[in-house]
Amino acid sequence: MALAVALARLGRLRRLSGPGRGHWTAAGRSRSRREAAEADAAAPVVQYVGERTARVDRVFVWGFSFSGALGVPSFVVPGSRPSPRAGSRPRRRIQPVPYRLELEQKISSAACGYGFTLLSSRTKDVTKVWGMGLNKDSQLGFQRSRKDKARSYEYVLEPSPVPLPLDRPQETRVLQVACGRAHSLVLTDQEGVLSMGNNSYGQCGRKVVEDEVYSESHTVHRMRDFDGRVVQVACGQDHSLFLTDRGEVFSCGWGADGQTGLGHYNITSVPTKLAGDLAGVSIVQVATYGDCCLAVSADGGLFGWGNSEYLQLASVTDSTQVNVPRNLPFSAVGQVKQAACGGTGCVLLNDEGQVFVWGYGILGKGPKLVESALPEMIPPTLFGLSQFSPDLQVTRIRCGLSHFAAITNKGELFVWGKNIRGCLGIGRLEDQYFPWRVTMPGQPMDVACGVDHMVTLAKSFI
Repeated sequence: MALAVALARLGRLRRLSGPGRGHWTAAGRSRSRREAAEADAAAPVVQYVGERTARVDRVFVWGFSFSGALGVPSFVVPGSRPSPRAGSRPRRRIQPVPYRLELEQKISSAACGYGFTLLSSRTKDVTKVWGMGLNKDSQLGFQRSRKDKARSYEYVLEPSPVPLPLDRPQETRVLQVACGRAHSLVLTDQEGVLSMGNNSYGQCGRKVVEDEVYSESHTVHRMRDFDGRVVQVACGQDHSLFLTDRGEVFSCGWGADGQTGLGHYNITSVPTKLAGDLAGVSIVQVATYGDCCLAVSADGGLFGWGNSEYLQLASVTDSTQVNVPRNLPFSAVGQVKQAACGGTGCVLLNDEGQVFVWGYGILGKGPKLVESALPEMIPPTLFGLSQFSPDLQVTRIRCGLSHFAAITNKGELFVWGKNIRGCLGIGRLEDQYFPWRVTMPGQPMDVACGVDHMVTLAKSFI
């Protein structure tokens, strides 16, 4: 027994006196402590994140990159100011998964047009709006070329300031941006609505000028002649919608499908108030992207007008063009909270966080559901509802031209529809027939859908 204890002690002394442990002398102990102190001083300091730590705003982009709409120059032109993460990667036409856009500004609103993007901030800085992508009609304002200062970019490859003729640039805030096929709207809190880009059909709210040249144009039009203050703007393909704080809807632009809702099929260049079934109704949200329009009332009702070739408005008419707002009798869906519509399909969100789809195309209930005149509910389990997440709800919905997006109260983004040029961000190019979660290093707060690209505003996890 005594021999075993002695051997154990000897082994312990050998382990302690091994490499890095020092020798059993006074000088050795002193040197060992000094080395340990120096090692501790050189070690990295790890600090746990507290509850009050501010989460960082982030912007993610994906889809078709070759127009510059993603704002990453190295995707389009090799060697053009690549980001540290991009390195010297070869140019890419498609970015199939979310890519973090390097921005110093805090972005509060994003909109995707047909090959271009607008970003805006609510800060009081002089620069409030940035544009990137296609600019052949000056839908991003006049962007000076670096090679020739007198000429404009036709393609803007990185987020570039959009010049706005504001009277009080440091006081006025930009609340929202919206993009159409080739025109843009900027909503401010004090100086009305600004429009720029193609005005061939009066969609910018100003008189149509015959043979007007939109390329390299400095024209930015200001609209203030509304009954009340505009609180939301929406761009269709070649028309515009405006919602005021009085719950009234105004429109202008191309009306060949009745999308202006003014009772005719003509061009309207002055924002004009809609009537029809909207008369006397308080509207809280408007939606459009193609040539169909939807509006949600304060009491949860839904109204529609414009193109109905794809059964969008077939619940109230057999006509394929509807030029006045009609109340859509969707009583089975409950109270409507939000609505969105693309080129052929529509989606609504009710007060219980449930999602309903109708129209034509890939609607989100599998390949067998191609068209429907009445809303069909997408099973909530496809968004993550389960016994482990019984309180899960969808809180926000969006539409691109032929795809859909939804954000849940758990901070997850789901997409489905036509995956044109990788616009769904799911890492593959096949169409998606059911809602599919997009993986990104951040929590989605809002999302903008275009024709073939998307932009998401997110918060860092910590």
